[in-house]
Amino acid sequence: MVKIITRKYIGQANVYDIGVAQDHNFVIENRLIASNCFNKSHSTAYGYVTYQTAYLKANYPLEYMAALLTANSGDTDKVQKYISTCLSMNIQIEPPDINRSGVDFTPVGGKILFGFSAVRNVGQNAIACILEAREQQGEFKSLSDFCDRVDLRAVNRRTLESLIYCGAFDKIDLNRHQLIKDLELVYDWAQSRAKDKASGQGNLFDLLGGFAPTTKTANNVFDSVPKAQSVPDFPPQKKLQMEKEILGFYVSDHPLKSIKNSSSILAPINLSQLNEQKEDTLLCAVVMLNNVKKVMTKKGDQMAILQIEDLTAQLEAVVFPKTYERVSNSLEVDARLIIWGKVDRRDEQVQLIVEDAEPVETVKLVMVELTPQQAITIEERHKLRNILKELSGDKENAKVPVIGIVQTGNSRQLVRFGRQFWVQDSRSTVLALQNARFLAHVKQLTSS
Repeated sequence: MVKIITRKYIGQANVYDIGVAQDHNFVIENRLIASNCFNKSHSTAYGYVTYQTAYLKANYPLEYMAALLTANSGDTDKVQKYISTCLSMNIQIEPPDINRSGVDFTPVGGKILFGFSAVRNVGQNAIACILEAREQQGEFKSLSDFCDRVDLRAVNRRTLESLIYCGAFDKIDLNRHQLIKDLELVYDWAQSRAKDKASGQGNLFDLLGGFAPTTKTANNVFDSVPKAQSVPDFPPQKKLQMEKEILGFYVSDHPLKSIKNSSSILAPINLSQLNEQKEDTLLCAVVMLNNVKKVMTKKGDQMAILQIEDLTAQLEAVVFPKTYERVSNSLEVDARLIIWGKVDRRDEQVQLIVEDAEPVETVKLVMVELTPQQAITIEERHKLRNILKELSGDKENAKVPVIGIVQTGNSRQLVRFGRQFWVQDSRSTVLALQNARFLAHVKQLTSS
């Protein structure tokens, strides 16, 4: 059975948050319909549309999600939510491709291909021009081939930069930095050729074009294309930052994906699960910091409102003055953070009240390797427990997690110690454990 919720605005027959249908037993909960005294005809219509969309999602998930992404391409929050839904359904989203993308999100080969209409700085005229050139003469072979074939009055330099930064030319050349450097020269070269063609001058190879040139002759057209000096590609983190700036979210990868497995050892929650948590519980989340808005209180103290995201959602977090004074140095845009906080519900909106934050690169773990005999011996367990309690000190400052590793034959089992056993200093804890004849060492949460 699947629970389907219809909800939105009065007078709009839109259905959102449709759950995946696992069988044909649908439960339709028309919450707003009842609360706003909708008559039976409205309820029936909403229920019928809900059934139809649930059927499409269950039986045609690729096409349904592509249509959903296209319909909401102007709403970044919704698109990110639907991309997260796609990932949970094992549907991969591919970045724009200059030789394959269309206007909208398109199902291709079991994946959803990003559409040009959702790329910033790429207007309708530019899209029409690109698609027309591709349809008439086939795939683009290089950046110079692209610039030579499209109308540069419609596809201007800014449009080309956006297409390169978002990865649309990656199948032609993976080095986005090199493409940007080449563009400075290639664009002027293509403009000059376009002017020559318009004035009827052209060059020898253009004139030969009317006599069915061979591939060799066609390639000679681009032999004289100026190219920039070779440069290394942008670092992965910078490529993702620029990709997000153009598309509004990460598509080809996400900065948190590489640390998903290692950070799971801290038992963080997903931001999409925040609404399910109790308000008085201290929670941990691994997030990207998208924006920091500094605010001055009436007393003149500084605090901050953060925009954070993880692989599942975006939301707002609040850092009050006392906490801000302690963690302000870590609050940098595009930083990967581990934050601790509590849920706050206000006006049906959920936000996180941050109580602590730390960059993931600085987080360390204390690893304690235990033999099966140590793991089952009461005296050894008490000794380990007392050492950790002694070194935990002030619970608010105990940020270093402790992980036990029990080696049995060829298998290794990880045991995550509770928050009450976290310690303040990794180095002194390891020394104390080693003096008590426990095999212990410090490990970075991530090296990336």
